[in-house]
Amino acid sequence: MKVLYICTHNRCRSILSEAITNQMAGDVIQARSAGSQPAGEVHPLSIQYLKQTGYATEGLQSQSWDEFEDFAPDVVITVCDSAAGEACPLYFGNSLKLHWGLNDPSKVEGSDKQKAEAFRDCIAEIERRVKVLTDLAGKDLSPAELGDALTQQGAQS
Repeated sequence: MKVLYICTHNRCRSILSEAITNQMAGDVIQARSAGSQPAGEVHPLSIQYLKQTGYATEGLQSQSWDEFEDFAPDVVITVCDSAAGEACPLYFGNSLKLHWGLNDPSKVEGSDKQKAEAFRDCIAEIERRVKVLTDLAGKDLSPAELGDALTQQGAQS
């Protein structure tokens, strides 16, 4: 199964989702991430907390969804509310579209401890949802059945 995570700037939540999915489920899911208006750089705390929680960060980059016309994802998952409200490019037309409303840990202001907690909470939520997605990826489900199963398992919001 191919999954494309989309967030407007592709520097935090979609990057976290890509890295976590590829490490947790790389044998059944190929994940990429992109943005409608990419920032051009990955948020430094995304890299820091991925590394601290044991995830590989090599090759992660902030890039446009225009670069994925040939990727042909089975599932497109928006991870921020603003991206969920945007119209996806036509070449994602056959993909199942889901929304994972994730809080943006990069927007947390406060102490280093509060920022760390926000990133760890976001990572834990992504891990929970990826586990559900991984369990379903091995089943021969239609896009509609996959969407229904993810909804029932609480892996989309």
